[in-house]
Amino acid sequence: MNTLALGPQWLDPDYLIATFGLIGVLVIVFAESGLLIGFFLPGDSLLFTTGLLVTTDKLDKPLWLVCSLIVLAAVLGDQAGYLFGRKVGPSLFKRPDSRLFKQENVEKAHEFFEKHGPKSLILARFVPIVRTFTPIIAGVSRMNYRSFITFNLIGGALWGAGVTLLGASLGKIEFVHKNIEMILVAIVLISVVPIAIEYLRARGKAKKEQPAPPVDRPHSPAPDTRRGRHAKR
Repeated sequence: MNTLALGPQWLDPDYLIATFGLIGVLVIVFAESGLLIGFFLPGDSLLFTTGLLVTTDKLDKPLWLVCSLIVLAAVLGDQAGYLFGRKVGPSLFKRPDSRLFKQENVEKAHEFFEKHGPKSLILARFVPIVRTFTPIIAGVSRMNYRSFITFNLIGGALWGAGVTLLGASLGKIEFVHKNIEMILVAIVLISVVPIAIEYLRARGKAKKEQPAPPVDRPHSPAPDTRRGRHAKR
């Protein structure tokens, strides 16, 4: 299966699976779920392609085993992110920007976590970039560990198994076989929609908070006191 290149070859799901197999998929899922360096990895399209390859017998592993291992990798990834956040704490918000780290990503995840609370661990699974930083923010906020484990398991199962099973189900449809490139493009675009919406909302909010420019008022000329002085003389 030749998929449409949506970026560098090493980010193409088909190339990654063909090169690194199921182990590579699990490593990527783990990294994207809670490691700072994993935010740019192709999680959604990778899981969809994995399910598709399983159902077409191009990935010779039972679907139940693949889904179970992916869920485990997703849960352990969030766990690593949570522990990292607890250890690093507030210093994460003071870390300078670098090539692989942007402070704005941390701030977005923090706002997402503050807005949605514990359920953000489920919702964030389906939002690229945010899903990487949310468990870390949960650790920074010292979220109750039992609550974290509960929502982590639910989110990991819904995302990890859900997207993989979706790929496996649609992989049986002839239309998907013939249009796999466009299907993957659609998945990526759908994944980016929440980010675009959040970006536009943040931009609109920033414009509203900008102070209004000062109004230039015409200056009245200073009174000429010279005539007064001459009159007194």
